[in-house]
Amino acid sequence: MTEERITTTEDLDGRTHTTHTTVIDDGERRRGGSGTWVLLIILILAVVAGLYFFSGMSNSEAAKDNAIADAANQVGTAAEQVGNAAESAANEATGSGN
Repeated sequence: MTEERITTTEDLDGRTHTTHTTVIDDGERRRGGSGTWVLLIILILAVVAGLYFFSGMSNSEAAKDNAIADAANQVGTAAEQVGNAAESAANEATGSGN
């Protein structure tokens, strides 16, 4: 759209001065949406990375819990073997073998 502006002014002596201005407007200015898309992609990547790390932590906790349970089972087995050995030694000492 083109708009012409004509301004007429008169000074104290009565002389007229005319200025002619042409304004050319191509329409509304558009903002680029690329900044919004980049921000959205960064946000999605951050969420995916967070989920990955949190799932890794839960797997680590499960592995730690399993290791503790295995160690407890081994201690129980060793205690049972010590008890059997003590019982066997006591039987041999008293001469009442089974």
